[in-house]
Amino acid sequence: METIKLNNGIEMPAEGLGTFLMEPDDAQAAVESALEQGYRHIDTANYYMNEKAVGRGMRASGVPREEIFLSTKLWPTEYDDADAAIDATLARLGTDYVDMLILHQPICDYIAAWKSMERAYQAGKVRSLGLSNFPQEKIQEVIDAAEIKPQLVTVECHPYFQERELREYLAPYGIVIEAWYPLGHGDKGLLEESVFQELAKKYGKTPAQVILRWHVQMGNSIIPGSTNPAHIADNADIFDFELTDEEMGRIAELDGTKRYYQPSQEKLEAYAAMTADYDAQK
Repeated sequence: METIKLNNGIEMPAEGLGTFLMEPDDAQAAVESALEQGYRHIDTANYYMNEKAVGRGMRASGVPREEIFLSTKLWPTEYDDADAAIDATLARLGTDYVDMLILHQPICDYIAAWKSMERAYQAGKVRSLGLSNFPQEKIQEVIDAAEIKPQLVTVECHPYFQERELREYLAPYGIVIEAWYPLGHGDKGLLEESVFQELAKKYGKTPAQVILRWHVQMGNSIIPGSTNPAHIADNADIFDFELTDEEMGRIAELDGTKRYYQPSQEKLEAYAAMTADYDAQK
């Protein structure tokens, strides 16, 4: 497993297991399987309603806590009292700290929530800080207000939408892009692109593995999700080959083809209004 050095010196595994849309039992089993197969990066969120299960999976795996990079996210309905929300998420996960804490959406009082995250960082409850789905102007707003600059921004990113402008903007700050939808939201058309078909044959890999390898070589963090142990293993089998500069250039030509997630401000606000009973999760 390759790692990425964050701008605060923390080493983060380049690939992790995402648990979005996983039911608690599935999340626990997937976490156990991933850790057994060598993963050391697990991603969840309080809105996924599976933090307790993720914590159980980590403990059941037998892997020491200090070897696992654990990431979670705060939902906007908790931004107004983020200090309490951070303590609650730690309790659900059954841990004294998380390795990455992320603001999940760019609405509500995210500056106040960031200040709470900074306090948690200084108290040792959080080791690094990030933003999710924030557009460039709102990232800059956080940077301008922050004492501790973000280490990571998680956004839609895949060969059809490569986030070149955002990458250039973040580079001077040393902020890493983490890709969700790294395989294009399950788009078979992406997997069937001739470049990935050809490279899969060349390297003895699947088109999905070639795409995940492309992400790693771009410097992206990736968190593909699966509950299938075989798929979990396949997703991590990308560190024994390397794409050439010419091959990376061919993939670059796909940029701008398609984006899957384009929410309006109204949709974001309606989405955030769907509150959840975090303490009721199993």
